[in-house]
Amino acid sequence: MANNKRDLFLKRRLRVRNKLRKSADGRPRLSVHRSSKNISVQLIDDAQGVTLASASTLEKELGVVGKNNIEAATKIGAAIAERAKAKGVEVVYFDRGGFLFHGKVKALADAAREGGLKF
Repeated sequence: MANNKRDLFLKRRLRVRNKLRKSADGRPRLSVHRSSKNISVQLIDDAQGVTLASASTLEKELGVVGKNNIEAATKIGAAIAERAKAKGVEVVYFDRGGFLFHGKVKALADAAREGGLKF
């Protein structure tokens, strides 16, 4: 059975998200999306269906517009941690989607942890 990259990605994303949902305990979800040109992260409250905070390389005030590297991911992680604290959120669960926990995704997670988020 030949699977292409997209099918494997979608399968991995569903597997990760379903495992996380079982252990969510009412915590908000820190969801990461990485494209070839940008990286973005959202803090989502699934119980109410609202986005509490977000950060992206598309925001000019962060100074990393259009960049998708480890330095940009670190700035995005620090920004989401700061915005989450402003909303009173300290404990989240990290949803990496179908992306491997390596490189940019890991740098974002480490920066968010250093900023005070617990997951």
